[in-house]
Amino acid sequence: MSRLTRREFAALGGSALLGGLAPGVLRAAGSRPEMPGGVASGDVLPDRAIIWSVTDRPSRMWVQWAKTDRFHDAVTVRGPVALESSGFTAKLDLGGLPIGDTIAYRVWFEDLTDSKSKSEPVVGRLRTASIQPRAVKIVWGGDVAGQGWGICDADGGMSIFSAMRACEPDFFIHSGDTIYADNPIVAQPTDADGKPILLPNGQPWRNRTTPEKAKVAETIAEFRGNYAYNLLDSHVRAFNAAVPQLVQWDDHETVNNWFPERMLEDPRYTVKHCSLLAARAAQAFREYQPIRPQLFAPERIYRHFDFGALLRVVLLDMRSDRGPNTANRQSTSSAETALLGREQIDWIKRTLKLSRATWNVIASDMPIGLMIGDQYQGKTVYEAVSNGDGPALGRELEIAELLQFIHEQNIRNVVWVTADVHYAAAHHYHPDRAQFRKFSPFWEFVAGPLHSGTFGPAALDNTFGPEVRFHSLPPGTKPNRPPSEGLQFFGSVEIDPASKQLTVRLHNRTGKVLHTQELLPS
Repeated sequence: MSRLTRREFAALGGSALLGGLAPGVLRAAGSRPEMPGGVASGDVLPDRAIIWSVTDRPSRMWVQWAKTDRFHDAVTVRGPVALESSGFTAKLDLGGLPIGDTIAYRVWFEDLTDSKSKSEPVVGRLRTASIQPRAVKIVWGGDVAGQGWGICDADGGMSIFSAMRACEPDFFIHSGDTIYADNPIVAQPTDADGKPILLPNGQPWRNRTTPEKAKVAETIAEFRGNYAYNLLDSHVRAFNAAVPQLVQWDDHETVNNWFPERMLEDPRYTVKHCSLLAARAAQAFREYQPIRPQLFAPERIYRHFDFGALLRVVLLDMRSDRGPNTANRQSTSSAETALLGREQIDWIKRTLKLSRATWNVIASDMPIGLMIGDQYQGKTVYEAVSNGDGPALGRELEIAELLQFIHEQNIRNVVWVTADVHYAAAHHYHPDRAQFRKFSPFWEFVAGPLHSGTFGPAALDNTFGPEVRFHSLPPGTKPNRPPSEGLQFFGSVEIDPASKQLTVRLHNRTGKVLHTQELLPS
């Protein structure tokens, strides 16, 4: 018996995941339960991980795990039931795992009306977090199935997920916009002149379509259908089975540029209040992502994870507790200037101060120094942190407070990773270039889109002194470029246990390295 290596699993898991059932399709009575979305894992700890899957009928989840690919001496765990109330999704907090080790697992469902009727098992793999120093590798990115660019089989589907899987990462940070609930997907997208979008080989871009993706999502079933759509792609399912995930959300899980009290002016929506849409969206998000519920705060998305002595990952939520999008030029903090919110800011401070890791990676769903505009009630407002050159104002006050705390507490080796703006970039922030100067220099790395329209680059705001050291767009890039043009990007982070060097790489759709930044700890 041999331990399951990543490359061996790639062959095993890939073959096990082909040919999934279309979401929402129920088999005839007496047939086996199906597993249309494959399996996924996430929120890994030294001795446990969340295991996720979805079926097509009321069934009980079963999970079996072992240290070998032949499942000798396997441990079988009875999981929860999958019912209509969860969209037939189920997840198990699988404990008792070997620390810092690779395991294989397989999941199947047992029909609640016929215990002899069981689905074919689907295989996954994961590696638990180590408590000893060891090499750590991350991939990250965001923005999937946006701007109407769905699964095009003639273009190879969402192939960037296979490129990320080939990096053999320990885990994946999904930086938000995991779906585009506000972007319907039609079979035949066209350009501004109504002409079909052509692939490099001359064939037209044609999307797979589903009823749930035919309109903007307003019901829980429609939000669920957005997640189920992405799982139609074999690259995504194989990636999910091979790589544990740490998942955030941003705006498009609900609707573009939402904040809790926003009223939509979009005629496509019958539900106009974003708080109601966001509540439904959040339920579908928690159902479809391998995220561990917080015992005393079940709706909380921000959290942290440790990976031995080398790395602490701090995942932010810049969406749930924000104030309205405004001109963002207020001189004092208030509920209107909130982005993270007081409770989360205090939590971030405690989490960073208590960290004993060499590197602290802050996973943010939006970049700090890029200006992202919005239109609301006929006014030009700002969606993210930045509001234009000058001193820290508006939402920048929270970031200034956090950066100043990191500086004054001498918290070293803080690196930010993010997505959202649909191109890749490396930004260096330094007080010598800044208007607000009470902070230590740091790096921010941007990746994405994973499978959406390409945009950018965005304008910089000098408040925190950013400097662009790299961006991924060729000169003259037009907006909303399709994935077939190759301008899709992901990032990777690798930490060497001997030198403790952290190396960031920005990759294109095929995995080619476009930019490398090597950082030594201070």
